[in-house]
Amino acid sequence: MTDGAVSESSTAADRARRFVREMVEPLAEKIDREQHFPGQLVTALGEQGWLGAALPARWGGGGLDPVDFGPVLEEFGWGCASARTLLTVHNMAAQAVLRYGNEEQKRRHLPGLASGRSIIAFALTEPDVGSDANAIGTSAVEDAGGYVLSGEKIWCSFGCIANLFLVFASCNGKPLALILERDSPGLKIERMTDVFGTRGSELARLHLDAVRVPTENRIGAPNAGIRFVANTALDHGRFSVACGTVGIIRACLDTCTAYAARRQQGGVPISQHQLVRRILTDGLVAYTTARALCDRAARLRAAGDPRAAAETALAKYHSAEAAIRVANDAVALLGANGCSSEFPVSRYLRDATVSGIIEGTREIHQISLASYALQKPWTNA
Repeated sequence: MTDGAVSESSTAADRARRFVREMVEPLAEKIDREQHFPGQLVTALGEQGWLGAALPARWGGGGLDPVDFGPVLEEFGWGCASARTLLTVHNMAAQAVLRYGNEEQKRRHLPGLASGRSIIAFALTEPDVGSDANAIGTSAVEDAGGYVLSGEKIWCSFGCIANLFLVFASCNGKPLALILERDSPGLKIERMTDVFGTRGSELARLHLDAVRVPTENRIGAPNAGIRFVANTALDHGRFSVACGTVGIIRACLDTCTAYAARRQQGGVPISQHQLVRRILTDGLVAYTTARALCDRAARLRAAGDPRAAAETALAKYHSAEAAIRVANDAVALLGANGCSSEFPVSRYLRDATVSGIIEGTREIHQISLASYALQKPWTNA
């Protein structure tokens, strides 16, 4: 990762903070309003190494471990949830290729993904298939030397600009993961607009009409599509969303504390009113606990601890729920101004709400985390 204007002793979070404040946050409102992620920002993210920050140096990446990558994601979440989404989907698909791709697939794809010359999108969800990924309807029919894909994918973040897609299909009842190239005949990409939050995430609907994919583009074993490839990607995605959502909480606190200090009611700044102080206190607690959970998950991930996936889900669930509460409080604190596009808190609320849905809804996490609770993980804390 290069940043000639920053000393080599700067941490990745320091570099991310500077990049986000200079390049990302000033564009956040425009990205949200126009529902478009600018190409020059995609280029800058690649050139500055952020798209490959968590990939190994062997493949041209920054080699950041989860402990260092987490605060980077927080900075991007603070500045623009759509930018954080690009880092999320690109990295989760790239990590799946890193773990389950063969050497030839890694040589072919990872250097481009690390540099940002290639963007990869994650194509799992379908119009009638969401949380139950095993019910996937897209079919892959074996053909001479490959597969023929037919079906439809939806909510494909950055699918409008991706060069590659990690697509999941069913072949003879077995889940399959394939890398699909953008220029494949039979692939139609339809832009999705007017969504609630992360409006600059270049959402796409993919129409697959007898799209042929060669066997060498299969990632992992024929039956490994969901249990291994998709779940690995989603695990990385949950970590990214958790850390990025901590950034949304911090952004709400920044806005609320500044507003409460200057806004006056009854002859005093509203920061002196008890109910406003309650909002600020709750926001501080939410940020501190969410960040601590993300840091714990990051350390367990870096250590390869078997609890890491569950603790990552715990961090994601808590951070998203906390961000929704804090952002809702932020809108209330600003009153009518909180409903205006002149202030960012309404965007924070919409983006936080999306974070509670993607990479596992709150209800799915409530089910899985209850199972984790029954294991009494606190006895091994």
